[in-house]
Amino acid sequence: MKKLFILPALFGLSCTSVLSSEGPQPPLEVERIHKMVSDVSADRIESDIKTLVGFGTRHTLSETESNTRGIGAARRWIEAEFKKIAETCVADVDVITVSDTVSGRRIPEPTEVVNVIAVQKGILDPDRVIMMSGDIDSRVSAPLNSVDDSPGANDNASGMAGTIEALRVLCQTKFPGTIVYAGLSGEEQGLFGGKILADYAKTQEWRVMGVLNNDMIGNIQGINGVINNTTARVFSEGTRFLETTEEARIRRYSGGEVDSPSRNLARLIDTIADRYIPNLDVMMIYRLDRFGRGGHHRPFNEAGWPGVRIMETNENYNRQHQDLRTEDGIKFGDTLDGVDFNYAAKLTSLNVATLAQIAGSPPFPVNVQLKGAVRPSTTISWDMPWEERQMSNLRGFRVYWRLTTDANWRYSRYVDLNQRSVTLENIVIDNYFFGVTAVANDGLETPVVFPGPMGAFESLKPDND
Repeated sequence: MKKLFILPALFGLSCTSVLSSEGPQPPLEVERIHKMVSDVSADRIESDIKTLVGFGTRHTLSETESNTRGIGAARRWIEAEFKKIAETCVADVDVITVSDTVSGRRIPEPTEVVNVIAVQKGILDPDRVIMMSGDIDSRVSAPLNSVDDSPGANDNASGMAGTIEALRVLCQTKFPGTIVYAGLSGEEQGLFGGKILADYAKTQEWRVMGVLNNDMIGNIQGINGVINNTTARVFSEGTRFLETTEEARIRRYSGGEVDSPSRNLARLIDTIADRYIPNLDVMMIYRLDRFGRGGHHRPFNEAGWPGVRIMETNENYNRQHQDLRTEDGIKFGDTLDGVDFNYAAKLTSLNVATLAQIAGSPPFPVNVQLKGAVRPSTTISWDMPWEERQMSNLRGFRVYWRLTTDANWRYSRYVDLNQRSVTLENIVIDNYFFGVTAVANDGLETPVVFPGPMGAFESLKPDND
C-alpha cells in the first residue's frame, strides 16, 4: 500500500452535501477555508477599484506611455501590485506578462495586447492549474473610442480587484496544484487576452482544470429595479466545444449533455457557496454566457478546457458600455457609485474558496467508465496514472450519483484508496447519472468527473480534437 503523507500546509473539505453515504469518512478541516473567506477585505477591493478607475480610461487602444492614464499605466500598476504581494507570500509566486500583437474588427491597427499574470506554483503537481481571471480594459459607448473617460468601475475593475485580492489571501498557503491569477486585456475588443493566455498555457503544457472568469462582480441594483446582494450567477457550457463526431455519438446514447467539466465545475461552485459564503446563493445558468454575449472564459473553452463566468445576478445596462452623461434624469456610465464593495468581496470569497479546494485536491480521476446495461447494478471505474508525488495527498475516492433531473449531486459513497471501481447494487444505470471524485488526506475533493469523453477533465488537453 502506498505511503500517505499529511501535508501541514494543506487543508480540505467534503465538497458536496449528500442524502446518503457509505464507507469510512475522511476528516473535515473546514475552518481553514472559513478563515480564508473571512480574510477577503472589502476595503482593499474598494481601494484597488478606485486606483483602476483613477487611470481615466483603460481602453485597449488607449495611452500606453503615460504613468497616470490609459491601459499601459493600469497594467504596469497591476504588475507592480502583484510583485509587491509576491514578496509577502509563503508560496512561491512568479509575476510575468504574456502578450501578442493582434488586429481585428475592433483593433483596426496592429496593437500589442498585454496580460499580467501571477503564478502561484503548486508543490506536488505544478502543471495542474486552476485559474481566476479579471479584465483590465474598459470601454464607453463606441467600441473604438479610446480617448474619453471610461472608468469601468464594475466592468471590470471589480473582477480585476477581486483577482488581486484572491492572490493576497491564498498566497499565504502552499497548495499541491498551481493557481494562476490573470489580468486579461483586450476583452472588449474581441476576447484577445484570453486567447493569448490560452495559447501560452499550451506552450507551458499546463493541465488547466478550470478557469473562473470574473466579469462584473460589484453591482447589486438591476435595471429592472431589483436590489439583491444575496445571489450570483455562474454560466457554464453544456457540451464541449471540441467534441468530435464520435464523442457526440457516445454522448447521445450515454447522456452527458449537462455534465461537461464546465458544468460540474459550476456545481462545485454552487456547493461551496452553500457551505462557506453566508447569504449567497448561486444560480447555475445552463448557458455559455448571457444571451448572445461573450466573456473571457470562452477562449479557454475553445482551447478544450473547463471555464465558467462568475458575475452579479442583476445587471444595470445604463452602467455598461456607456458614455458618461445624464439624459432625462437618468445617469449613464460605469462609475464608482454603481459598485457595492461588500458584494464584490462576497463574490471574491466564493472564488477564494473554490480555488483553494481545487488547488488543494489530488489529481483528477481519468478514463472514467460506466457499465450496467440490462443489469440490476451499476459499475463505475477509473484510472489514476499519476506519479507518486502527485498523488501523495490522495486518501481515496467518492462515487456520486443523482437523478437525471437533479441539478446537483444527491448521493455518494466513499471508497478506499486502492479501489479503481465500485459496483452499486440495485442502482439501475438507466435511472441516474454517475461520477467520481478524488479525495485528499484532509477530505478535500476534486469536482465530479462524469464518465466518458463528455465529462473528462484531464483528457481536455489543447491538442485533443
